[in-house]
Amino acid sequence: MAEPKFMPLSSYREYPVEEMRERAASFNAEMQRRRTVRHFADRPIPPDVIENCIRTAGSAPSGANMQPWHFVVVSDPDVKRRIREGAEKEEVEFYHKRAPQEWLDALAALGTDEHKPFLETAPCLIAVFVKSYALTADGGRIKHYYATESVGLATGLLIAAVHNAGLVSLTHTPSPMGFLNEILARPENERPFLLLVVGYPAKGALVPDISRKPVEEISSLV
Repeated sequence: MAEPKFMPLSSYREYPVEEMRERAASFNAEMQRRRTVRHFADRPIPPDVIENCIRTAGSAPSGANMQPWHFVVVSDPDVKRRIREGAEKEEVEFYHKRAPQEWLDALAALGTDEHKPFLETAPCLIAVFVKSYALTADGGRIKHYYATESVGLATGLLIAAVHNAGLVSLTHTPSPMGFLNEILARPENERPFLLLVVGYPAKGALVPDISRKPVEEISSLV
């Protein structure tokens, strides 16, 4: 068993209390502007912007520091078309056969259906994969602990980074998503977690008129 190695926490920066309050309030205000968007412009995004957003996602904590994620950035029109075809095939099954009426009623307020044109219109799709285990050079397996939870944390940071960069996004989770492994040639130890659609909002883009729960409803002080 390897001995743990430690180093000084040189990256930490403490702020005066008032500055701490201002920073917390400012970040909250910025993130409250974030909205899920379904209408995208087809304007390209500088690749280095997406690369830095993924670097931010990769800074997330993970079980035993296994970092069990892989991000595939898709901008090729043909690949986006194939992803749309695969997603819409599953969505037709969902909306017309698999989804219970209660679920469809909950989605009705968002105006969604099986048609997903944004998968082709948006300049960038980021397919997020969970790596349940790693493969060694001799074909062995190294188990990843809390892999799904870890990838969820990384995805949250990715969404925040995309918003911080001045872009909009949409989390898309057709089920099942096995077609992504085939289209994107990902190995069997990776499972699709979600598709993050990224770009600029289309001119005149509309979003659902919904509200977020107040902090008193989503938290408790013990």
